[in-house]
Amino acid sequence: MLKIIVKEGENIERALKRFKNKYRKTKVLYTLRDKQQYSKPSEVRRKNKEKAIYRERYLRSLEE
Repeated sequence: MLKIIVKEGENIERALKRFKNKYRKTKVLYTLRDKQQYSKPSEVRRKNKEKAIYRERYLRSLEE
């Protein structure tokens, strides 16, 4: 469970922003969407490999 301690005098929008960032970092929504339907292990490996290739190409393009 996520806990956000609102400091005295802190703006509620700022506290909500901190909560959203923590929630995003836990990847809860990502796992919920991923579990909505079954995907074969080979599909998962293929998807992860494609992501890694994309990431590598992106990082190399930044170096140039």
